[in-house]
Amino acid sequence: MVKRPSVHYSLFMTSAAEKSSVLIEALPYLQRFRGKTFLIKMGGSAMDDPELVREVMRDIVFLEVAGIRPVIVHGGGKAISAAMRESGLEAKFVGGLRVTSEKAIEIVDQTLHGKINQGLVQTINDFGGKATSIHGTSVFKAQQLFGKDEDGQMVDIGRVGQVSDVLVEEVLNALSSGLVPVISPLGCHEESGATHNINADLAAAALACALKPAKLVYLSDVPGLLRDAADESTLIESVTGNEAQDLIEDGTISGGMIPKITSALEALASGVEKVHFIDGRTPHTLLLEIFTKSGIGTEIR
Repeated sequence: MVKRPSVHYSLFMTSAAEKSSVLIEALPYLQRFRGKTFLIKMGGSAMDDPELVREVMRDIVFLEVAGIRPVIVHGGGKAISAAMRESGLEAKFVGGLRVTSEKAIEIVDQTLHGKINQGLVQTINDFGGKATSIHGTSVFKAQQLFGKDEDGQMVDIGRVGQVSDVLVEEVLNALSSGLVPVISPLGCHEESGATHNINADLAAAALACALKPAKLVYLSDVPGLLRDAADESTLIESVTGNEAQDLIEDGTISGGMIPKITSALEALASGVEKVHFIDGRTPHTLLLEIFTKSGIGTEIR
């Protein structure tokens, strides 16, 4: 009489088979990307939940151990607003750009680099990775950026910059030493040397244009590009650069997504292989996007 496997044993074997299939699915991607550089921009609500941040940093360590070379550029807008309120400063915006006074830039610097940046580095190291903090002023040269009011008139919004040049030496030195560079979106004014606040999306895209990584990944609080912004089931899984430009022109991509997509297209034109937009609120979204056939967000190729 043949003894039938127990229910527990059968469930164990099914679970083991599922786990092994996941590893096998990931194998060609691990082979393809080993030694390649990925530039990951972290922002949105994913930066507000400490547990989500820990999960993303653990995924970063996975990439590092798998032989991929991650580079991180992070935002921190909500944390800056909270720090300004605690200091008695009102957060003001012109055309979506934060008005950054002499006093405000000190708070921006302390929050972005002194708090958020150091926290990300420490979390990576706590998981057994090797990360290093790089102040954005060592990487980004900046020109002053002016805002536009409701009438379209130019407005001086203080220490806000746009990237005029990118210095990659410190980033490359970190990568060659087996370290994960974690970079704050701050720039050094090309004439005065003063620190300027830079939009993290645009900073990441500018760095991608200089580094030419295999992937530029925007990790935020939206699932990707949507045909209907109110319906997440309308996710666009994959588009070409030309198709993305068409989506801007027909109004499918609008508002704050336009500069993100425009900067992504510039990165593609400079030699970046693919750009991904994924939802940082989903556990292990980074690994799912990179190491599975279906992915989880939007890729622009």
